[in-house]
Amino acid sequence: MVINGGDTEEPGTALLIAAAPVGKGRLVDASSVLPALAAVPPGALTGTRAATVVELADPLDPQTVLTRIRAAATAAGPLFLYIAGQLQLDRKQRLLHLALARTTATTMRYTALPWHWLAAETAIRRPGTTTVVVDLVADADAWHHLASRGLALGLGVRLYGRVCPAPQRGREAATPAYLKACAAIWRSGARPDLPTLHEQAAARAGGEEAMLLAIGTPPRVQAAQPHGALGPPQDRQPPQDPHPAILAAARAGRHTEAAAAAAAWEQQELRTHGTGSVQAIHWLEVRADLARLAQDPARSCELWMAAAEARLTRRQATDDLDVEGAVDRAHHQWEQIRDLPRARALAPALVRLRRTVPGRQRGALQVLQRRLESLHTGPVA
Repeated sequence: MVINGGDTEEPGTALLIAAAPVGKGRLVDASSVLPALAAVPPGALTGTRAATVVELADPLDPQTVLTRIRAAATAAGPLFLYIAGQLQLDRKQRLLHLALARTTATTMRYTALPWHWLAAETAIRRPGTTTVVVDLVADADAWHHLASRGLALGLGVRLYGRVCPAPQRGREAATPAYLKACAAIWRSGARPDLPTLHEQAAARAGGEEAMLLAIGTPPRVQAAQPHGALGPPQDRQPPQDPHPAILAAARAGRHTEAAAAAAAWEQQELRTHGTGSVQAIHWLEVRADLARLAQDPARSCELWMAAAEARLTRRQATDDLDVEGAVDRAHHQWEQIRDLPRARALAPALVRLRRTVPGRQRGALQVLQRRLESLHTGPVA
């Protein structure tokens, strides 16, 4: 549905996801927030005059959720994802997942939504157009993971909200008090900016142990510590996320500084988790995106290919979303290269990758090969 509201001319999209396991594994009554959000004028959810709102209540299948997220991510205007639910940690790969209705500790890898899927789908959007607002409860393993590593999405994605530890055994399931507070503020007619809304909702929701998230806030909010997170990893204070400061440096034109900080984090993860670890690959992909922001498509292409190769070396499937995403981004960046010799030098490796990972866009390999042929007859179109 498209309904009037808000301030800007470009229509916005809001995707409301409320998900938690059915039965004794449920830590939060996630769907209880949907009536409160449904009572909010749609434009308030997106800050736009026209808004499309989609709800997902207690979904069963991660592919269904992924399809909805992917569809929402194609919107040209502002995208807001509101997520209430619980986080769990895959003990084998040590990856965070959003638990769905059929999720159990033993079936998590097949019945929950990997958090990095969400990161991958939002990463391809234009920076600054995507906001994710969360009200989450983390089980014991996930909470310990978050305490040391934090929770973040890709560069250019704003992340607000809170994460709470799981209620003690025997207690009732938690409620999404933060998102309910947001809804109450909007229903009162107030339209504060995101940082102010976050502060007000967090204060109303309470919870002294909660981890509050305000990643990608405007510079005026982060002015007290924009450079501290760019230092070497060992100099950072614990639960402090480096991504916002790195992105701020890149957007301010300090591309060398941003790239150096990301490289330092990659080296730290290599020392801690080893070559080919998902943690090290993450920072390799951050460096690839920083090269894109620095308008160096050749370097970005090279790094995205390295990330794809690293994931394939980990025995990730050729149709794995992370593998496909890395190859797709490498292909896209290669098409932006205007240096003919560099484009020709990178092409053979990209063609080999495309043969291994054809992707979901039909004819991508053929398009690549035709473009490569054109490099021998004239400038890149």
